[in-house]
Amino acid sequence: MAAGPARSRRLFLNHLDSYCGRAVGEYLSRCVVGASLESIGEEEEEEDENNSVAEVSSRPKEGVYQVVGTLSKPESAKPHFAQETYAVSSQEELLNHLLECEIVLYNITEDANQIEEATWAASALHMEIEHFATPKLFILISTIMSWAKSKPSDPEDPEIPFTDEDYRRRKSHPNFVAHINAEKLVLKLGKTNKHKFSTYVVASGHQYGAGEGLFHYFFKIGWLSEIPAIPVFGDGNNFIPTIHVLDLAAVLQNIADHRPRSHYILAVDVSMHTLQELIKCISKNVGPGKIEKIPKENAFLSKELTQMHLDMLFVNLRMESVFLKETFNIKWVAEAGLVENIEQIVKEYKQSRGLLPLKVCIHGPPGVGKSTVAEELCKHYKLHHIKINDVISEIIANLEKIVAPKELGSESVGEEGEDDEEEEDGKNIDGAQELLAGIKESMEQNAGRPDDQYVVKFVKDKLKSMPCRNQGYVLDGFPETYDQAKDLFNLESEDEEEEIEGKIPKCDKLITPEFVISLTASDKFLINRIINLPESVVAGTHYTQDRFLQSLNLFRELNTEDETVLNYFDELEIHPQFIDVAKFEDPENRLIVKEIIKEIGEPRNYGLTDEEKENLERKAAEERLLKEAQEKAEREREEAEERAERMANWEEWNKHLEEVKRQEQELLEAQSIPLRNYLMKNVMPTLMQGINECCRIRPDDPVDFLAEYLFKNSSDIK
Repeated sequence: MAAGPARSRRLFLNHLDSYCGRAVGEYLSRCVVGASLESIGEEEEEEDENNSVAEVSSRPKEGVYQVVGTLSKPESAKPHFAQETYAVSSQEELLNHLLECEIVLYNITEDANQIEEATWAASALHMEIEHFATPKLFILISTIMSWAKSKPSDPEDPEIPFTDEDYRRRKSHPNFVAHINAEKLVLKLGKTNKHKFSTYVVASGHQYGAGEGLFHYFFKIGWLSEIPAIPVFGDGNNFIPTIHVLDLAAVLQNIADHRPRSHYILAVDVSMHTLQELIKCISKNVGPGKIEKIPKENAFLSKELTQMHLDMLFVNLRMESVFLKETFNIKWVAEAGLVENIEQIVKEYKQSRGLLPLKVCIHGPPGVGKSTVAEELCKHYKLHHIKINDVISEIIANLEKIVAPKELGSESVGEEGEDDEEEEDGKNIDGAQELLAGIKESMEQNAGRPDDQYVVKFVKDKLKSMPCRNQGYVLDGFPETYDQAKDLFNLESEDEEEEIEGKIPKCDKLITPEFVISLTASDKFLINRIINLPESVVAGTHYTQDRFLQSLNLFRELNTEDETVLNYFDELEIHPQFIDVAKFEDPENRLIVKEIIKEIGEPRNYGLTDEEKENLERKAAEERLLKEAQEKAEREREEAEERAERMANWEEWNKHLEEVKRQEQELLEAQSIPLRNYLMKNVMPTLMQGINECCRIRPDDPVDFLAEYLFKNSSDIK
């Protein structure tokens, strides 16, 4: 460390949210200005070797590089290490931001569209030299692809590697001409006034580490374990220069601190590995352990590999950076290369991308729904469902395949790897035959199931397989006893005396579950559930009445002793989550699965692929249309019911109205009978006579005549 605090320097870096930009920006934001000018003590080197990239010690804020820059995606959040990020709308605005910085870094290794902006930035700064308040440094991060077509210095010995001094003879790949032109322009601009404006070009090897760059495609398909072998495009004998992305960041730090005499710097590690060696190493440590050589043309079928990626994978260069060794003071993360540091690289890869295995054990009595819950969890989290019967069947099938006569002339999967495997299989045929015979004999003596020693070994091997180590697993109903759990999860090299003294067993953290889910239910509930199962489901399973009751009684016996499976996990401080299945009243266990997901948390994998997203979107659209159709049908049904109800009410009202009218008419008629009789007896005879007389005489005033007639002939008047 420096004796006194160094002055902070403002540093611009484009695309802070890209793979290289994020790694370089975060590294430099922790670096003290001038720190690389001092020697590195042996103790500090040893400490750094033991630390992973994610655990690089943070530096004091005083005197560090203040990182600012642009983003490749405007919607991206500002990286935590960045002081500021710029959404630049014009070149004038960008130039103002660049003039505020003492150091300008432009990375053109990932996005070729940045080449034009980088050359403009260098030219614009060059034109402003006279107005610089402080000297400025411009570093172009380019790629060794600008050397791809270079001819060896000695045609008779093509194995002699290229060095920094050969940069004037370099010839680029046809698709990287713009890169070499940018390199030449930047070097030229730095020659005008080196004191005020110095420029450097860093030709970076293919970057790896901290989440992976170019090689991410191979890491991903290996981690997913969906194919039996990782592809090697072409013969795979081409040499690929590489560098860990944080070692590249250290090179940039040294340039900023040292301002070296050489302005063209080759940034590669000391490894010289072929494409086949790199992919074979990745496959062995992340994937299925095998490689498969396929024609180069097939590489273009991959959606994840661009033309730039393929050009970089097919490069064939031997390179050695003498300058880095002689001049710079670098605390290497992976000086020997990817292959020699693969364990650390794999750890970085998984940590940076959050690819952590999820290990779950489902415990419970028969018929409680363990397998249904396990299947749903595996679908949600993309885990491997470990069922004992399937594991035993798989082991037996593999052993039978080993001892069976091999077909001659069959094509090999990965020449070298397959040859080694065949040789190993040949040596182990006798052992496989003996093991297979022992398993079958054990199964005959134990009603079709091997002894615990076999079962525990098979399950342990399965849990240690690369797919389970990568994604994780759901262990379905096993182990059943304390001893099985102890044999399965305890370290094989454990010292028994230490176990007795410590009282806490030392488990193998690689395979021991993080979550233990215990599904509980009463015997009455379980028996009723099994009774109500369809006959087609029960047939051929252990859910038949006799076998089920026997299994249930055995489970109760094993889980009422002092040492149970759940006691074992409690001793490891992995406390089970108890779920009473009867409380949920959910035959399909959907609510139980939701409860478990709430406990476990978010998935730790790559998430959904584009195809899976399309399927989910299509399914969601179909469900939405179905729901809309159901809602429409429901509305129409309700409207029809309302119409029918209105019509029924209308008819009922009309019937009621008619009845009221009829009753009123009858009442009226009943009330009018006395009055009618009175009129017929006392009024109508005289009135009819008067009318008849009026008709006969036809007077001028018939009403007056009729009134006078009635008056004269009224019986009362008489």
